[in-house]
Amino acid sequence: MTAIRTGGLRDRIAAYPLPRGGVEVVRANRGYTLYSRRTDGPVARLRPTGDGDKVQVMWWRGTAWAAPGDFGPVIMPINQALEFIATESFFWINA
Repeated sequence: MTAIRTGGLRDRIAAYPLPRGGVEVVRANRGYTLYSRRTDGPVARLRPTGDGDKVQVMWWRGTAWAAPGDFGPVIMPINQALEFIATESFFWINA
């Protein structure tokens, strides 16, 4: 499988209709950090895996980025990852 272009990934993230005023997408640390447009607080970080359109999903735990949950990295296709971020309230604690 071919990795998606990083510019294309940023555009896909920015175009997704996320709740609470949406997000600002910033390239950071081998991926993209999503910040709340409303509060400037961190929402999520997405890191491309190099396997098609799959990304690792992380959330801000107050002092560092971490996997959401206790079972290691969460990796899924970008559209599924964005739906996960949009619907799980813990991503929006700082938003």
